[in-house]
Amino acid sequence: MSKVVSFLFIAFFLISCSEYQKALKSDDVAVKNEAANKMYEAGKYIKAIRLYEQIAPAYKGKPSAERMFYFYSMALYKSNQYYLAGYQLENFVATYPKSEKREECAFLAAECFYKLSPSYSLDQTDTSKALDKMQHFIDVYPDSQFLPQANVCVKELREKLEKKAFEIAKQYNTIADYKGALKAFDNFLSDYPGTPFKEQALYYRLDSAYNLAINSVEAKKQERLTYAKSTYTNLIKHNSQSEYKDKADKMLAEVEKELQKYTK
Repeated sequence: MSKVVSFLFIAFFLISCSEYQKALKSDDVAVKNEAANKMYEAGKYIKAIRLYEQIAPAYKGKPSAERMFYFYSMALYKSNQYYLAGYQLENFVATYPKSEKREECAFLAAECFYKLSPSYSLDQTDTSKALDKMQHFIDVYPDSQFLPQANVCVKELREKLEKKAFEIAKQYNTIADYKGALKAFDNFLSDYPGTPFKEQALYYRLDSAYNLAINSVEAKKQERLTYAKSTYTNLIKHNSQSEYKDKADKMLAEVEKELQKYTK
């Protein structure tokens, strides 16, 4: 029985390959389109794409073009060619505004940019672009069936941008550029008030303010000590049981000790 199944599989494979090769060489657009659709249905997206690309110029402007370009776009998407798929899906949405596939293609186009978003440690240009695309989809289709997925994507993209901004600010602290760190953390906390990294940001801002104040020139020391004390207050106000409380308390004690010199 297994030999029969194997034989039938091999026979089908050979017929399929032969049909594909004939379609590639054929000048008949209908033959190419039929073969492309069969390749698509069989999950052979790369072969389908090659055939769709051959017939695309001949289909432009024709009533049957919508269906062909939908399958072409989906083949690109399903073969993980996200740059090309995103472009083609967006083009489909713009070209066929009344298509029943418009909403699906609009979401998948935005999702392509989401999938192209790199790790937070890399340049986040594509992440920002993906966030804009996904937010635009939500604005245009607020009742979409894809809304739950879109919201998840937006959340992940925002967290990635937040993580990147937080790590940049933290890096200033690591290299002892405390002025740069304070500015970066102030911007971060202003730009992302609800960030999950808020407690860490408040602590590293305190650490930066403390180190800047303690090592400051005398003319600016009192002002910087006072500011460092306020950053301690912000941290504890955010979470009185912060995991950083012991370290923060030691910094506060040193700051208050130094400030006493200016009350005499």
